[in-house]
Amino acid sequence: MAPSDTASKTRFLVLHDYGMGGTWWWVHARSEQEVLETFADVEVVHTEATRAEAETWGLDEADIDGPTTPPGLAEARAERDAQRGMPGFGALVGRDPLYLSRRWDEDDDPMVYLMEVGPDGRRLRQVELTEDRMAYRSTPEDWPFNPPWVDRYDPAWVPFVIGQEEFEAQWTRAVHDPSRWD
Repeated sequence: MAPSDTASKTRFLVLHDYGMGGTWWWVHARSEQEVLETFADVEVVHTEATRAEAETWGLDEADIDGPTTPPGLAEARAERDAQRGMPGFGALVGRDPLYLSRRWDEDDDPMVYLMEVGPDGRRLRQVELTEDRMAYRSTPEDWPFNPPWVDRYDPAWVPFVIGQEEFEAQWTRAVHDPSRWD
């Protein structure tokens, strides 16, 4: 990178956290927002201890305006580029907290998950609604992993937005059963 290329940029530690691990890079960009608008499903890590440790990892470095991007980050850029032209792109940015309701039918026990999501895309609270109308509530203390679930720029999440009142009503009636997450 030429010195003039970095004059108005900051070096950000960027993570794609997939729950049991993650992929890390250093990205030179004008702002954190620029990083998040350019790459899907990533977060900028600010913890000084983590940043200091990352200095020893030999991570790939990328300039946001550079002609090439390291593996993993290139795919995140392509995904974000595809999302950018869709209706609802970025519509959830700044909505904190965010409340969502989404049905998952991917296993033998389909459920509706209501989530309260913080600014970093991680769940703060969750209610599971079962087919037999039981409601179970949980918090990060109940989960072994809590990676970012929601990329606020991704328009795919827009149809699942609900109001805080709907979430709170289900949260209030839900029971806490820690054995569900053991």
